[in-house]
Amino acid sequence: MTANSESQPSSSIPSRRFPDRFTWGTATAAHQIEGGNWNNDWWAFEHSEGSGVAEPSGDACDSWNRWNQDADIVASLGLDNYRFSIEWSRIEPEEGEWSIAALDHYARMCDGLRERGIDPVVTFHHFTNPRWLAARGGWESADTAERFATFCKRAASHLGHDRIARACTINEPNIVAFCGWVLGVFPPGVSDMATALKVGANFIEAHRLSVQAIRAAAPGVPVGLTLSMQEWTAVGESPEDLAAAQAHIDGARGHMEDVFLAATEGDDFIGVQTYSRGRWGSGGMLGAEDGVETLIMGYEYWPQSLAATIRRAWEVTGGRVPIVVTENGIGTDDDEQRIRYTRTALEGVLDCLAEGIDVRGYTYWSLLDNFEWAFGYGPRFGLVDVDRRTFVRSPKPSATWYASVARSNALPA
Repeated sequence: MTANSESQPSSSIPSRRFPDRFTWGTATAAHQIEGGNWNNDWWAFEHSEGSGVAEPSGDACDSWNRWNQDADIVASLGLDNYRFSIEWSRIEPEEGEWSIAALDHYARMCDGLRERGIDPVVTFHHFTNPRWLAARGGWESADTAERFATFCKRAASHLGHDRIARACTINEPNIVAFCGWVLGVFPPGVSDMATALKVGANFIEAHRLSVQAIRAAAPGVPVGLTLSMQEWTAVGESPEDLAAAQAHIDGARGHMEDVFLAATEGDDFIGVQTYSRGRWGSGGMLGAEDGVETLIMGYEYWPQSLAATIRRAWEVTGGRVPIVVTENGIGTDDDEQRIRYTRTALEGVLDCLAEGIDVRGYTYWSLLDNFEWAFGYGPRFGLVDVDRRTFVRSPKPSATWYASVARSNALPA
């Protein structure tokens, strides 16, 4: 039997429309699309023997040079916002040395998006760190929080409140801590739970300091944290097994989600980012359930997890912080499956809205087929195909479908 209080049956929705001010966007990250980000710890990790990374990022999607093409595509889809990250290692290539050229590049991006009627949603940290920071201990060092806040203040001051529509401080700090210091599949590639917990605490401190820094440098810009969340399911053949499985969940969720949700108090929004669920038995984590589709990254096709995590973020924070879905999507070569996944996920968002949860927007991950970290270029999350040799962008049928949803602000029948 399965204990799953977070999965709820779909409500009967009288209208398939979203609220009038609901926002629609798509997202990318600098290292995954820009290309040539050789001065960060991820580039070094990709080229380290034994890292397990499928292939190096290389030129990625060449978006450092082709960002105008990307902005044109976002505009052609009728989306009102585009979430992208700024690369710390370009802006501060050595400690205390600031690249005005890199800052101006991101300012031009913001201006170009604004000119197209698209709100720039700026993420200040998306997985990568300058090499000089990694050499000084990276996120294992408590003073990294202050260094990051200094970076945020400098970047936010240069971009300004009139350019940034929404600021995300740190993308999925729980994933960085877990994958870098427990699984060892992110830099620095170690496995030490005690250090992982310390890294998580340093990220929390960095978030709080960076919220203050961005608000001071760009007054009036909404600031929040984006968090990776899963629907957590307990599985067991007896009440005792279920209780043991739930105990595992409570322990894991405590340091993977709850401490970060607690750190969002006073923020302007929480960015919920969800892709699938995690199943736990009395002995620990389980694989996919028999009969459930699995995807290229090894997890289950489970679009209903989005509604479950929205509900949980709302519950844990006491409904004090509005929610924006800042990432949700599917890595697949089957574009019909992408549409099916996104439709089910959005039906869950409508359910949450009907229950009175303050969900203000949805962001599909991702705009482009891009570098998917340790998996290389295998998983294809994009609404847009990118030719690996010519960099030609080709929107998929799912892009057309998603555009129709955004333009109508409703799910089609």
